[in-house]
Amino acid sequence: MADFASYLGQHNWLFITLVALLSLLIGSFLNVLVYRLPKMMEREWQQEYQAYFQADAAVSAKASAANTNTTNTPERFNLAVPRSRCPQCNTPIAARDNIPVISWLLLKGRCRHCKAPISSRYPAVEALTAVMSALVAWQYGFGTLALVLIFVTWGLIALSFIDIDTMLLPDSLTLPLLWLALVFSLTDSALVNPSEAIIGAAAGYLSLWLVYWGFKLLTGKEGMGYGDFKLLAIFGALLGWQQLPLIILLSSVVGAVIGASMLAIQGRDKATPIPFGPYIAAAGFIALLWGEQLTNAYLSYLG
Repeated sequence: MADFASYLGQHNWLFITLVALLSLLIGSFLNVLVYRLPKMMEREWQQEYQAYFQADAAVSAKASAANTNTTNTPERFNLAVPRSRCPQCNTPIAARDNIPVISWLLLKGRCRHCKAPISSRYPAVEALTAVMSALVAWQYGFGTLALVLIFVTWGLIALSFIDIDTMLLPDSLTLPLLWLALVFSLTDSALVNPSEAIIGAAAGYLSLWLVYWGFKLLTGKEGMGYGDFKLLAIFGALLGWQQLPLIILLSSVVGAVIGASMLAIQGRDKATPIPFGPYIAAAGFIALLWGEQLTNAYLSYLG
């Protein structure tokens, strides 16, 4: 195993290739995660609501079911079960039709059984995961740092698409990534030391928290969610507070450009909320790869 690790360290092209291939498979899993995690959360919220506010109704329903000898047990639903299936004909997807990107191309973007169209977002997420992970492998080479940042990249992709779909950045994803970044700062491979990581996480969280409350006090509206604070805290823990201004600037510029484009092209209402998480994730990813170079180039330009 040590010899193989040494070989990967000496042949970065092989490491990049293996990361890209593995990330294609991970991208397929991320599609499942993006679709199912919000639904799992919704079910959990409904169960909690029933437990706290509908106890009497639940007891009555249980008694009624017992009297009629019927059961109303919901189907198990998590990241493993039920098997992926076509949403139109409900046919389980065979393994041969679940090969990342390739199966979608061979099927010409349609279900094998009912010929219903399959969203192009599925292969797009798989390809995006492979490309972004390969970029990290190319930039940092084989080592603990690259492996951790690749894992973080997978989390960023999942968070971005969940935010696009639901306007949510689940704590079940943001908090583990934040703790991973903080614990990783204890190692020699980290980009920053523990004190810088803690200060960066706090600065990332509090900077958007202050913006949130300032905007709310001035307008009476909520400009962003608490998940955005935690997402920026992750980058603060990974890169230190010094890279936060660059991330905030990049995310704001990209968000403004895309938001204006959506208003012009799609005719969206100005009051329609736009998820900010994907812009933070994109800006943070750029900072992970080229943040120091961009900052130095900007300072050189000013000088």
